[in-house]
Amino acid sequence: MTERLDGPQNPPVSVTGGSSAGPADTPRTRRRLGPSPAVAIAFLLPAAVLLGIWVVYPIVYSIFRSLFDAPGTGFVGLGNYATIFSDGGMLTTIRNNLIWVAVAPLVVTTLGLIFAVLTERLRWATAFKLIVFMPMAVSLMAAGVIFRLVYEEDPDKGVANAVLTTVHDTFSSSQGYPDARPREGDQSQVATEGGAVVTRQPAQPGQPVLVPIVGIKPQNMPAGARPAAAPTGGAGLSGTVWFDFTPGGGGRNGAVDPEERGLPGMTVEAVKDGEVAATTTTAADGTFRFEDLPAGSYVVRLPKSNFEAPFHGLTWLGETLITPAIIGAFVWVWAGFAMVLIAAGLAAIPRDALEAARIDGATEWQVFRKITVPLLSPVLLVVFVTMIINTLKVFDLVFIIAPPSVQPQSNVIALEMWRVSFGGGGNQGLGSALAIFLLVLVLPFMIMNIRRFRRENA
Repeated sequence: MTERLDGPQNPPVSVTGGSSAGPADTPRTRRRLGPSPAVAIAFLLPAAVLLGIWVVYPIVYSIFRSLFDAPGTGFVGLGNYATIFSDGGMLTTIRNNLIWVAVAPLVVTTLGLIFAVLTERLRWATAFKLIVFMPMAVSLMAAGVIFRLVYEEDPDKGVANAVLTTVHDTFSSSQGYPDARPREGDQSQVATEGGAVVTRQPAQPGQPVLVPIVGIKPQNMPAGARPAAAPTGGAGLSGTVWFDFTPGGGGRNGAVDPEERGLPGMTVEAVKDGEVAATTTTAADGTFRFEDLPAGSYVVRLPKSNFEAPFHGLTWLGETLITPAIIGAFVWVWAGFAMVLIAAGLAAIPRDALEAARIDGATEWQVFRKITVPLLSPVLLVVFVTMIINTLKVFDLVFIIAPPSVQPQSNVIALEMWRVSFGGGGNQGLGSALAIFLLVLVLPFMIMNIRRFRRENA
């Protein structure tokens, strides 16, 4: 009897040892994922054309134009590039760019990291982040206008000097009286020594001292000055410092007249044997008093600081501080951007690693330095490289904030490129060379970013 086998049959094997292809693997039945190459090219072609017109062609033409002179008729080869590294103004521009690259990205990244870490512990972190990020909504040109006003030298207009003068006046008790001096030809009471005003005769406690001063301009007289009061004597060493001038004429030289005003805020020193024994300040009516002075003879001295011009802040827009001032505006604009990116990276850090380190006894500084920062290093690198590219291309802030008189000292490559080509220089050959030089500086950082994106997507 023949037995029938109903089990599965083995597929036939070819004599060459290869297995036969199934129907799904045949070229006729294989399907392509996504659009066809023709459709992809049709969609990419407009973008490629625009990219060629707006990016590729300007780069190629700039390279070609940089090899010619200002009119574009004479071939100069690499002469324009040689000018970049030989002209004194160009070297100042390159130096300023190096300062920007060395300072601005580091400060922005550091502030962004500090803000991102600290706001994690604030209940109103969202409001703080909104305030810090708000400058990103302002254009760089508008930010330049804002900081041009902030850096005004007049404290009544410039916020920076208003703050500085307020802090200075809080800790400084002396009131500046420039050009104030004893009366010429009458130095029987006081005399000038090394810029200070001293009494001619030593005084003793209980003996009043008169210090008449002239040469004070009306605008330098404090608004709170009251009519001068004659010293009353009594215990201690007392006296009066006043403006020895009667409006309209009259009055007695060296005597306190009713219409003469005291000089408030004057620093007064009692000097004995060349050493300052005590210091005080005149009141609104010009009177002063040293209490509890030991018996002896003292010289009353108004130090030189009384006769220096009042502190009106710093010259932010001068040659010395113009570059740091503009960098400060750049940091104000971009610190919020850095904070938001770093905060996003901070939110992705596993909390288990941080808590495990704290359980093991690590301090907050150790957790920050050895765990938080290493885990945030990719984000920090992104922010840092982005800021380097932005600093190399900075133009608006320098153009708006720096006055024309100090623009040569604050110049950067992007601004110099515009000035040489279109801002009155009329030398598009040199301007094109500066553009290519700037491209060469930016290109390595762009390549670095592209490689990092490819590694992350691999």
